Amino acid sequence: MKKTILAVLFSSLMLGATANAAPLTADQEAQVRKLVRDTLVENPEILEEAIVALQAKQGEKQQAQMKQVLKDQHNALFNDPTSPRIGSKDAKLVLVNFTDFNCPYCKRFDPLLEDIVKKNPDVAVVIKYLPFKGETSMESSQLAMTLWKENPKAFLALHQKLMAKQGMLSDSNIKEALQATGNGKLKASDESRAAIRKNLELANMLQVNGTPATLVGDEMIPGAVDAQEFERIVKEQLSKVK
Repeated sequence: MKKTILAVLFSSLMLGATANAAPLTADQEAQVRKLVRDTLVENPEILEEAIVALQAKQGEKQQAQMKQVLKDQHNALFNDPTSPRIGSKDAKLVLVNFTDFNCPYCKRFDPLLEDIVKKNPDVAVVIKYLPFKGETSMESSQLAMTLWKENPKAFLALHQKLMAKQGMLSDSNIKEALQATGNGKLKASDESRAAIRKNLELANMLQVNGTPATLVGDEMIPGAVDAQEFERIVKEQLSKVK
C-alpha cells in the first residue's frame, strides 16, 4: 500500500489541472514538492523499494542484452581459433574467461580454471585476454595468443609462467618466461593484436569492465570468487546442459 502513497497524493493534486489540460500553478507545484518530500521523510522505505525495483529492472535488461550477445557472437566467444582453450574438445559447458597477466585477482583465480577442467571432463575454458594494465599486458597477451596458434601444446606452460609472476610484468620478466618455456624466439603476430581488439569489443558488449570476468553458461561472474562458490556455479550451469 505504501508504494501507492505518492501516486495517490500526486493524482489528487493533478486531477483538477489535468481535467482542463491546464498546467500546474506555482502554488500547486509547491504543494506537490512539499507532499512528496513529507511523504518520503515519513515513509523512507519507499525509496528503498524504488531502488530495489530499479535494480531488478536493470538486472533483467542486462540479462536480456547478454543473452542476445551470446546468440549473436557465439562463434566469436566460443569458436575463435585465436583464443586459447583448455579442457576437453567435447565439453558440454564451455566457460569464457576474460583475464589479464598484470591483474592480481586474475593470478589468484587462474588456478581455479585449470583445476575445474581437470576435475570435470565436461567443462572447458576459452581464454580471452584483456590487456587493461599497460604495455606488458598487451605484449604478454599477444605472445601467448601467437604461441597458441603456432604451437598449442606449448601454450599452457607459457601462460602459467606469466600468471605465476607476482606483481606487474616487466619486459625482462616476459623474456625470462619465454626462455624458461623454450620459446625464446617467439614474436607476436599481427593476428594476435587484431584478436585482442575483438576481445575488447566482446567485453564491451557483455559490459565487462574489469578482470577477471568469467562467463559460465548464462551467468557472468565478476571478479575472483573462491573455489567453493566457483564450483557451485559451474555445477549449477552444467546441470542445465546435461
